[in-house]
Amino acid sequence: MKTFTLPGTKITAPNVVLGLMRIQEKSDEEVRTLVHTAIDSGITFLDHADVYGSELHGCERRFAEAMRLSPAEREQLVIQTKAGIVREGPYFDFSYEHIMESVHGSLQALDTDYIDILLLHRPDALVEPEEVARAFDDLAAAGKVRAFGVSNHTPRQIDLLRRYVTQPIVANQAQLSVTHAPLIAQGVAANMQGLDQSVSRDDGLVDYCRLHDITLQAWSPFQAGFFDGPFLGSPRFPELNAVIDRLAAQYDVPPLAIATAWITRHPAQMQVVIGTTTPERVAAAAQGSDVPLTRAEWYEVFRAAGYTVP
Repeated sequence: MKTFTLPGTKITAPNVVLGLMRIQEKSDEEVRTLVHTAIDSGITFLDHADVYGSELHGCERRFAEAMRLSPAEREQLVIQTKAGIVREGPYFDFSYEHIMESVHGSLQALDTDYIDILLLHRPDALVEPEEVARAFDDLAAAGKVRAFGVSNHTPRQIDLLRRYVTQPIVANQAQLSVTHAPLIAQGVAANMQGLDQSVSRDDGLVDYCRLHDITLQAWSPFQAGFFDGPFLGSPRFPELNAVIDRLAAQYDVPPLAIATAWITRHPAQMQVVIGTTTPERVAAAAQGSDVPLTRAEWYEVFRAAGYTVP
């Protein structure tokens, strides 16, 4: 498992992350098996959110109840959670009061004294960045949160926050898979008249994050689009699967590893956030961290997904 120092922090992070949004109904043993499989594969970075689960903080609480981490075990993990979505609204709330209430709820649910990374979960159109800055300052000063980031934010939304927030924005979680890659595809076909791929839909987010030492975290890395099923093994993507299957055989890894490697191969040093609850799939995805796709192989997968390479 490849690791790196997360820019703006002292955190040593793997480039594959285990997302825990689907563990609410899992037994203690199922949760422990899932998490220990991840740890044994080198995945020591766990992703939560206050709204994951059938109730507020549900998956965070399920995790803590099942794992019952000792202080030493807790120190070996990077625990990230998110705040800002008001599910009962539905709306978004980046107010000082909501951020503080959410973090205190997460700390209690996770049974921990601190959160390694707190992300603002999707943009709040009514954000008052001074309130975000005050919340971040108070949480950092109290030792309750060690680093801060965002989720699904554009470069300009991040710039607005950075004007007021004193801590570095260290991560931005955004949807990315080989079949859902506007963050990358537009730049490859920029300024090509009449080609839909050339239309800018991301405002240069990948390059912006590279310029400002913000780690991109790719969520739904195996989904074809917005929660409309996986592309691996799907008859909708015969050419892509043929290429992935051939590369999987060549590198002697499962196809999931190639889908992971397509993201981790990018020089932006992205993290891949996997959301499976199947231990075997966790182990398979983890293998992608070490697959050294060549430049030609990376572009072959990209083209097989239906993108134009001029």
